[in-house]
Amino acid sequence: MPVLTMIQAIRAGLDEAMAADPRVMILGEDVGALGGVFRATDGLQAKYGEARVIDMPLAEASIVGAALGLAVSGMRPIAEIQFLGFAHQAFHQIGQQVARMRFRSQGRCAVPLVLRAAFGGGVRTPELHSDAFEAFYAHCPGLKVVMPATAYDAKGLLATAIASADPVLFCEPLRGYRLVKDEVPDEPYCVPLGELRVARAGRDVTLVAWSAAVQLAERAAAALDADGISAEVIDLRTLTPLDVDGLARAVARTGRCVVVQEAPLSAGFGAEVVATLVETSFYDLHAPIERVSAPDTPYPLAGVEDFYLPSVDDVVRAARRTLAAA
Repeated sequence: MPVLTMIQAIRAGLDEAMAADPRVMILGEDVGALGGVFRATDGLQAKYGEARVIDMPLAEASIVGAALGLAVSGMRPIAEIQFLGFAHQAFHQIGQQVARMRFRSQGRCAVPLVLRAAFGGGVRTPELHSDAFEAFYAHCPGLKVVMPATAYDAKGLLATAIASADPVLFCEPLRGYRLVKDEVPDEPYCVPLGELRVARAGRDVTLVAWSAAVQLAERAAAALDADGISAEVIDLRTLTPLDVDGLARAVARTGRCVVVQEAPLSAGFGAEVVATLVETSFYDLHAPIERVSAPDTPYPLAGVEDFYLPSVDDVVRAARRTLAAA
């Protein structure tokens, strides 16, 4: 199989979907002639035409509103929001319209809509570009939230999202676009939503993460292994639907858990993971669950980003605290 970066895998997935179904179309800022700010849609307008790859104005609410109208009219739009932080400008469309349309129409209107958005730290972006706001959207009933960590999963999860009859927010880690690469099949394939991935097997402590935090957890697991501590790394892949049974089985294997997120601590999705495990796995736990996150402050200027983001040492220390507990 060829080795692709995550951005190459996403581009291949978009191309395959458009070739297979004439209802699939792309709209967003600079997605056409420029090929997207990260070149995820590079060459697609030339291949499929301006009627299927549409440059939109700098107006996120208009992009999402137009995509919603197209979805309920029988198309399968893929709307690009350049950065997840910009989606705040369309939250009234996403939370009050897109996520609720099947409910408010009593099941008459499916919404086969994918919202792609880049996010995450480690690339020295300006303000409002890197914030990890996934918990905002996981709190919108009716909206699926997908968080790939590998190129393979990015392509496979995107195919499943495009085929879904319900709206999907597809969050892509900025750090992973060109730094993450792995084997990706040339042929179409799907990765199911709601099934976590065991990224690394272990017996002493379970590290739970999603998106770019998975690579952070894997580096921490390697550091722990050097000291004789075996850490399992769990990649959630999707936040909604959440693989509750898979989480419970993972924690039962080790009895100790650290949840790692890039978002600020308070009310982040890590808190939902902790609450879920307390409800399902309390008697399997040998120690309190730890959370590793960014602090409860606005995302900082690029020069001090490394002090804001969770580090390998943060994860290692949290894992050691769980192991030291009685």
